Amino acid sequence: MTATTDGSTGAPPLRAAAAKDSTTVTPPPGGGPAAAPTAAERATARAVDHLLSRQDPEGWWKGDLQTNVTMDAEDLLLRQFLGIQDERTTRGAALFIRSEQRPDGTWATFLGGPPELSATIEAYVALRLAGDAPDAPHMAAASAWIRAQGGIAASRVFTRIWLALFGWWKWDDLPELPPEIMYVPKWVPLNIYDFGCWARQTIVPLTVVSAKRPVRPAPFALDELHTDPRRPNPPRSLAPALSWDGAFQRLDKALHRYRRFPVKPLRRAALNAAARWIVERQENDGCWGGIQPPAVYSVIALHLLGYDLDHPVLRAGLASLDRFAVWREDGSRMIEACQSPVWDTCLAAIALADAGVAPDHPALVKAADWMLDEQILRPGDWTVRRPELPPGGWAFEFHNDNYPDIDDTAEVVLALKRIAHPDRARLDGAVERAARWNLGMQSKDGAWGAFDADNTSPFPNRLPFCDFGEVIDPPSADVTAHVVEMLAVLGRQHDPRTRRGVDWLLAEQEENGGWFGRWGVNYVYGTGSVVPALVTAGLPVSHPAIRRAVRWLESVQNDDGGWGEDLRSYRDPEWIGRGASTPSQTAWALMALLAAGEREGKAVERGVARLVETQKEDGSWDEPHFTGTGFPWDFSINYHLYRQVFPLTALGRYVHGEPFAADHQEA
Repeated sequence: MTATTDGSTGAPPLRAAAAKDSTTVTPPPGGGPAAAPTAAERATARAVDHLLSRQDPEGWWKGDLQTNVTMDAEDLLLRQFLGIQDERTTRGAALFIRSEQRPDGTWATFLGGPPELSATIEAYVALRLAGDAPDAPHMAAASAWIRAQGGIAASRVFTRIWLALFGWWKWDDLPELPPEIMYVPKWVPLNIYDFGCWARQTIVPLTVVSAKRPVRPAPFALDELHTDPRRPNPPRSLAPALSWDGAFQRLDKALHRYRRFPVKPLRRAALNAAARWIVERQENDGCWGGIQPPAVYSVIALHLLGYDLDHPVLRAGLASLDRFAVWREDGSRMIEACQSPVWDTCLAAIALADAGVAPDHPALVKAADWMLDEQILRPGDWTVRRPELPPGGWAFEFHNDNYPDIDDTAEVVLALKRIAHPDRARLDGAVERAARWNLGMQSKDGAWGAFDADNTSPFPNRLPFCDFGEVIDPPSADVTAHVVEMLAVLGRQHDPRTRRGVDWLLAEQEENGGWFGRWGVNYVYGTGSVVPALVTAGLPVSHPAIRRAVRWLESVQNDDGGWGEDLRSYRDPEWIGRGASTPSQTAWALMALLAAGEREGKAVERGVARLVETQKEDGSWDEPHFTGTGFPWDFSINYHLYRQVFPLTALGRYVHGEPFAADHQEA
């Protein structure tokens, strides 16, 4: 696939289905056939038509997944390392990287964000590889800023690893990551399964790279990126020995000493174990985990272990990386860190159903068929902590059978429950397997993480190596809310496991009335996820937690009627609930307020008006701001379909009412 530019018994009953001969949208209740459509109804109909037009013939939806220029820079560095550069790819990547440069010569990791040192270094080096002269004004501005921030020495470990591959940084000046970690038992801290799956998939191949320490000939020097080229890595004092940071720094020094005199048979066996682990986790499309960073490091690791570029494993791996490229009309080439067809498809199906599209509409049935085919029925890494649990989840990507995730699984079930599929037994069987799997993945505190159960060790984040973002997968409010909502829709709102999830969510509410958003920005996303889940699970809208959430959302509504929250809210409390209004964040706030019974409230009226006013003629919305996260603050995402699916969901619920009617939702 090439990226483009763009009822179980006891369940609350689904909102009245559309008439069988309805071709698109069910009329809203109470208007009557002669009633003139309101602005919200017209906007909903336009958005429905637009979203239907974007469905792939196979049944799925996928918007571009935009991150930052480190993806593009590292793709060029990989090609330089392997000797597979080509002029078209280099030119396209350079065009995109230059287009993202700020007037001050720097690069940020999200629109409007502050300049970021590692991203700026990697972008600068990539442009040097593309032929940009260091004394060109845009390059000189970048290098001057880099030096002012401390130079390469102040960048993250991953940036310095890329530079070490070409001798631009010393391997001795990087944290040690020995492949012998493969043999750390699963019950011992810092075993590979203590890391979140995305970090685990990256760390295992990097143990090979760390052991091999390759250096390719550098095509140029990078003296201009050091504060003092004679001392590129100024000495730093260690943290106190009795602190966690100090302890792990001293552990790293011990590992450096071990590297000089390793137990050679153990080192060879560990490298072989890492190679087997990597190869066993390659997906059918050649990728690893469906995400670009582990795939890049896996290709490098296997190549260092003797796999040539024509080996079937590497040939498939390199072909999979090409599928992360989005070519634009101007000839620029953007690399997606990941692709999100399952996530986008279930959200699109929910949006269309909630906007009144008939549950047996061919587009929804086709989407259901595609999602049903994507259910994962084989074990993955999650079985390390849940060895007896039968599979049944969905992944985020086209191919990622090793790592289904709990969030996608919950949302796929919520989508399937809205669709009148002709093979009801097939759909019900898939839903039952999914519910069983998600219930089995509940952590011991009653909540849910994204990929693993009880992935909460405090140690991985302490390692000097792990400065690139979140490396564990603890439970979060947004994922837990989606699972609770799924269970309630399946009629399991009184199940003790559901109630534990509800209790956890109530305990996690912030003093301001909101909930932290792990996978979306930020408190607006968390609150927009939790409030509908709690109400669906039986909390009355008069419950104090619901009222606190409503008051908080009303207090952070922007003057233009929308809602927005900047990614800086992950670092600075002053930014919580503050930011330019965006369609997706406005929709999340509206989804919470509508679930809380505020349809006739002024905040909802203004929010709906904002969505109507900002909709384009073709039924779409623009959203340049980043409202998704991979790692809060450290890795931000602009999901290009969020700007379509969430506003449509909010408008649909405003026009047609909440999707699942329940007697317990009275005030």
